[in-house]
Amino acid sequence: MDNYSGKSVFGGIAIGKIRIFQKGRQEIKNIKADNPKSEIERFNDARNKAIEGLQELYEKALKEAGEQSAAILQIHQLMLNDIDYTSSVEGIITKQNVTAEFAVAVTRDYFYEMFSSMEDEYMKARAADVKDVSERVIRILCNDHSKPADSKVPSIIIADDLAPSETVQLDKDLVLAFVTVHGSVNSHTAILAKTMGIPAITNVDIPLNRSINGRMAVVDGYNGIIYVDPDSKFVREMQTLQEKELYKRKLLLELKGKDNVTLDGKKMMLYANIGNTKDLASVTENDANGIGLFRSEFIYFEKNSLPTEEEQFEIYKTAAETLAGKRVVVRTLDIGADKQTDYFNLETEENPAMGLRAIRICLTNQEIFKTQLRALYRASDFGNISIMYPFITSVEEIKEIKKITEEVKKELDAQGVDYSHNIEEGIMIETPAAALISDKLAKEVDFFSIGTNDLSQYAMAIDRQNSKTDRFYDPHHLAVLRMIKMVVDNAHKNRIKAGICGELGADLSLTETFLKIGVDALSVSPAMILPLRDKIRKTDTSKLDLQYDL
Repeated sequence: MDNYSGKSVFGGIAIGKIRIFQKGRQEIKNIKADNPKSEIERFNDARNKAIEGLQELYEKALKEAGEQSAAILQIHQLMLNDIDYTSSVEGIITKQNVTAEFAVAVTRDYFYEMFSSMEDEYMKARAADVKDVSERVIRILCNDHSKPADSKVPSIIIADDLAPSETVQLDKDLVLAFVTVHGSVNSHTAILAKTMGIPAITNVDIPLNRSINGRMAVVDGYNGIIYVDPDSKFVREMQTLQEKELYKRKLLLELKGKDNVTLDGKKMMLYANIGNTKDLASVTENDANGIGLFRSEFIYFEKNSLPTEEEQFEIYKTAAETLAGKRVVVRTLDIGADKQTDYFNLETEENPAMGLRAIRICLTNQEIFKTQLRALYRASDFGNISIMYPFITSVEEIKEIKKITEEVKKELDAQGVDYSHNIEEGIMIETPAAALISDKLAKEVDFFSIGTNDLSQYAMAIDRQNSKTDRFYDPHHLAVLRMIKMVVDNAHKNRIKAGICGELGADLSLTETFLKIGVDALSVSPAMILPLRDKIRKTDTSKLDLQYDL
């Protein structure tokens, strides 16, 4: 038995035969062209056909995998319209008098190397995207309509990397797991694996040749290992683990409809984090108490320009109506730092994590802020919407927000527009500054939600996007846990509630600690709702001692 280790993208056990996903690649020769103008026309015709094909794939992905997974195919269409990309191809054709396919191949290699050499993991993941769109155009130019060989048997897919257009075309019922030699946790393959709920590993140094194609393998997504040619004893052991996993999932389904109450009667609300309305089904399926974090920035990411008030209103209204009275907490635009979109034209900053981001952008660009607030207030008439402001560091910021919200309400009143006058408005506590003055902030708002991702980053001075600092990162750092307790205590002293909406909320090893210090709610990915409910219902806080010296 051979085993190969990599980086875990999504957990789980998969057992089946390997299918090497080989993609055909045209060998492009440097051939001189007699008519550069004609070659440019060929390129543009092929580019337009590629865009049409990507649009068809986008519509297919939208139906099968949801908006988040499909969005990358829109990005691919934008790449083919990018002025730098098209100018490069046309410039090579004109200056070197070469064929369109050779110019595209040169441009492909240039952009691939450029993205691959970047330190940012997200940008590295775009290297595969530019290669994919370029090869799509080349295949059209070469009249190559071939597709990678398909299989009718559920298989473990192994590839050098998988481009979005390739993953979308795969029959999802025939994919047991993804294993890639290259790629990143930010890649489309990773997103798709999480959406599908199947094991996935990346950065695996495994040979991509016929020697392993069709061989039996076991993928351990939890530990990031693929075992090739395991013996029957090992397979039985992994099958037992797989069966236990499935049995546990079935047991969790029996918790639907039950309260999140400890053995000694302490209740905790369990909400879901979502990015768009496509996620609403999973909120309902997993029996969440509501939405604790609607990341509204995804509405902006999915557009090529600022979303209108009407577009936002329809999205928030859909969420409110679908949840039918359950709480929907919408976080206002949280853009900046690692979350960027081109049309905002944000200036490059030396330290963007501490720069113009989140509420700072909204207070600087108040018309954008007011448009979102109008949409939110209007939608509040259709359900139980709460508004949450991110990255607050001072009382003065809250007062400025209140001044703006009053202006928006007066405009709506003057226009006779209906909205809820009982809407709750809270803030995220995600900086040490906010935690340390949470006693003051609690007097100004209706609730707190602790963003542990940023709070941990700033408390430990560790960039959470930098993999080089992983070994120094401690998610259970005493400083972070003490700040959480301080925030909860200050909230309760001022008769408001405090929840957690960061990654720590889903950490089952901390659930008892959060119950003991009085955290009122946890907002997590929908799939974590039932495991947390199970943990809560088995806990007796009266018999718990604090695990940490808080």
